[in-house]
Amino acid sequence: MSNLPSLRLHIPVPPARPGDAPSFDHLRLSEAGAVRRPDSAVPEAEMRDLPYDLVRVLDGEGRAVGPWDPKLSPDMLRRGLRAMLATRLFDDRMFRLHRQGKTSFYMKSLGEEAIGVAQSLALGERDMSFPTYRMLGWLMARDYPLIHLVNEIFSNADDPLKGKQLPILYSARDYGFYSLSGNVGSRFGHAVGWAMASAYKGDDGIAIGYIGEGTTAEGDFHEALTFASVYRAPVILCVTNNQYAISSFSGIAGAEATTFAAKAIAYGLPGLRVDGNDFLAVWAATTWAAERARTNHGATLIELFTYRAAGHSTSDDPTKYRPADEAEHWPLGDPVDRLKQHLIAIGEWDEERHAALVAELTETIRAAVKQGEAVGTLGQSKPSVREMFEGVFKEPDWRLIEQRRELGV
Repeated sequence: MSNLPSLRLHIPVPPARPGDAPSFDHLRLSEAGAVRRPDSAVPEAEMRDLPYDLVRVLDGEGRAVGPWDPKLSPDMLRRGLRAMLATRLFDDRMFRLHRQGKTSFYMKSLGEEAIGVAQSLALGERDMSFPTYRMLGWLMARDYPLIHLVNEIFSNADDPLKGKQLPILYSARDYGFYSLSGNVGSRFGHAVGWAMASAYKGDDGIAIGYIGEGTTAEGDFHEALTFASVYRAPVILCVTNNQYAISSFSGIAGAEATTFAAKAIAYGLPGLRVDGNDFLAVWAATTWAAERARTNHGATLIELFTYRAAGHSTSDDPTKYRPADEAEHWPLGDPVDRLKQHLIAIGEWDEERHAALVAELTETIRAAVKQGEAVGTLGQSKPSVREMFEGVFKEPDWRLIEQRRELGV
């Protein structure tokens, strides 16, 4: 025993810290179009190479290549670009309003817009999304009214959620958008349960659930995968690997050891690792997994490989834990620019039309914000106090009745 070395605890260290030169040399990236696309009904045991590859469609010239190309129409591509741009412009406006003291909190989707938009457009109206807080694009793609978003963020008297949620924790059942939770992992299991209920009833809706790569270290992730596997739930389970949790890099959650998609293998589920900044690749992987779910072949785990270009929230300063210019060096580019480039490459878009779309969306967002400000920003107006008692219990017990009486509502 005396010849053995002393034990050492391994602490993962990010490849670059503030002041260092950004480096992504450690990443495992496949070439665009290089990854095979099996039939969605193939047994999981025959697909165990896929979690270690990276499904990509758009190459460096904006061309769609390889077997995963979904061959979308130009109209659908433009619809996707519009929703992605709307998400980014809305985020920018809300971030500025937070700095002006008009709302208490905000979180940007910067760099991740392709995920919410592509999956929202790829799935059906009867499907249900169990999102995390960077999925604003899902609502933008389904034309959710901007004024509802603005009023919820301002927490004013017209807040559609009546003050029961924090800003940006949206809920829109009619748009296939389950209520958000600050406890991110909780919704992963809810997605599986909803899908199991749909199958139990013989319904035709499938679920899609999201979790951040940091939250895969929690029990919710593993419990959801167990139930999804055992009961062959018609659900798509997505890990949004944007390289960072609140202030810790993905290595703390296990990214040094393997891919997050590879965690599916232990549960007998197919795992796909997908370029999350490639609108076409996200669409293709989602529809592949949806077809598998709808034909009773069970769940799929998708790792959406992307990069959080902004801070975790308005309360976070990413320059404290990563190089200030790191986002500029992300090797998979910007999702909005890549889809724009693809449309231009196929002759279905140009800079003039792009500038006109930006101007149109900017004015639409400005008008919605002005309408919301007329109702009131943070602290200027609030939902009625009586709303805290509504929609909580089907039948209020004596305590709620007494509390309402004390408040005179």
